[in-house]
Amino acid sequence: MPTVKDIMNTDVKTIAPGETVQKTAEIMKEFRIGSLIVTKGTKLVGIVTERDILNNVVAEGKDPGEVKVEEVMTKEVIMVSPEMDIEEAVDLMMDKKIKKLPVVSGNKLIGIVTATDIITAEPRMLKQLGTLLVFAKKKKPVAG
Repeated sequence: MPTVKDIMNTDVKTIAPGETVQKTAEIMKEFRIGSLIVTKGTKLVGIVTERDILNNVVAEGKDPGEVKVEEVMTKEVIMVSPEMDIEEAVDLMMDKKIKKLPVVSGNKLIGIVTATDIITAEPRMLKQLGTLLVFAKKKKPVAG
């Protein structure tokens, strides 16, 4: 069974907690990603997602050019080791209802693994992770 290190993305996009949400959104758009890992120096201090921006800035009518990442980021980040088995990572994602897991070795951020990464590398995990993705979408009301 593959481990997290076998499929993780090592090109992790990060942002400092003092940067603006506007800058965060620009980076997400440029790289076509839905989150950034928040770091202070080499220490992981949070994660900021599209949902954080939508719920805590846009829906609140705040100015993304004024709001700092540290004001909207999720501070309690669930991290995994590169040696973790993929099935364990999937179980953790399902249990915590999350789709992204930063990978750390010691105190150093070395990668990130997402539900999409796992499905691409291990298609047999689609059924289990598909439940997570569908579950998240079932809660959303449909417009129209």
